[in-house]
Amino acid sequence: MIRLATVFSGIGAIESALEYLNEDYKIVFACDNGERELKKSYDEIDDLVEGKSEEEVQNIVNRLYRETKKENYVKQSYFANYKINDNQWFEDIKYLNGNLFENEIDLFVGGSPCQSFSVNGKRAGLKDIRGTLFYEYCRIINESKPKVFIYENVRGMLNHDKGNTWKVVKMIFNLLDYDIYIRQNDGKEDPILNSKDYGIPQNRERLYVVGFRKNLNIRGFEFPIAEELSTRVNNYLESKVNAQYYLKQKGFEFVTSNPSRARVGNDIIGCQKANQQFNWNGDFIFEPLESIIDRHDVLERAYVGNWKGQVGVCRKFTPRECLRLMGFKDSFKIIHKDEIMYRQAGNSIVVNVLMRLVESIKKTGVWDND
Repeated sequence: MIRLATVFSGIGAIESALEYLNEDYKIVFACDNGERELKKSYDEIDDLVEGKSEEEVQNIVNRLYRETKKENYVKQSYFANYKINDNQWFEDIKYLNGNLFENEIDLFVGGSPCQSFSVNGKRAGLKDIRGTLFYEYCRIINESKPKVFIYENVRGMLNHDKGNTWKVVKMIFNLLDYDIYIRQNDGKEDPILNSKDYGIPQNRERLYVVGFRKNLNIRGFEFPIAEELSTRVNNYLESKVNAQYYLKQKGFEFVTSNPSRARVGNDIIGCQKANQQFNWNGDFIFEPLESIIDRHDVLERAYVGNWKGQVGVCRKFTPRECLRLMGFKDSFKIIHKDEIMYRQAGNSIVVNVLMRLVESIKKTGVWDND
């Protein structure tokens, strides 16, 4: 059984990956604040929790998040889909004590938001990046000592702050007691994996780092090899969707004439983003008129126009289709309105990429004695 812990947990991409692979796993903890901002500063909260027990600290943090009057929709989706209880969930990574879980984690997964670092001196250490979410991610690794970790981030981290951010990230990882793997391509560092190379027709490039605890003496890890894509977007579409997803005249004309902001009818979609289905951004589907000629509800709402010599209508992707294009099964329960689900899908990691990484990690034998 794989003992799993995650931070910036989202809607559970790694959990879904393990389920796809029929891997037996249990959740040690998960952590995500649901993009809510606290009314108090962290300095003020530090004063409140100083000298308090672990239980008291979590009670204080939970109360402060309740006082925001905002729901943690991420937590709600997570709890609807995975086996977890409140004692295993943390609202804020800053107040998650990794020491409580030392040597109890087989796989630790997360991807901190990209931040600039202000580093003093020639050699950065954990103290130099304190105050950043990347610091908190590394702190949890340092305290809990998982066997393996997977770190994910956006491609932009490579050039963020003129390359300084990525330089510091690598430096900090190499200061941890872990063997660090960053993919190489033709002898050059190439940490980017694209979901279209691992079974999902989405051009989503993300940075990945894998680490193995040094005292395990694990060797032979190799990043998964790119695969030929055998599916296209049409394989992921629902057979019939509600008329509400179809565009009226203004939307149709915008998405078919603004390729820099909207893409129509592609076999491989662009990168899904949290807000992609609003203001006519992102990818859209074109349906020929004959395919919806019997859909009176659609014809009453949708604008019938011309696109590349074809007469038809355009529509948005549904939340279910967005989840499918992130690798989630249809068994994933959708419990929120569309706006929330688009955001949760767009913020996730692609399940298929994590599946391939898990398969490559498993080949090393790191979990053979679990």
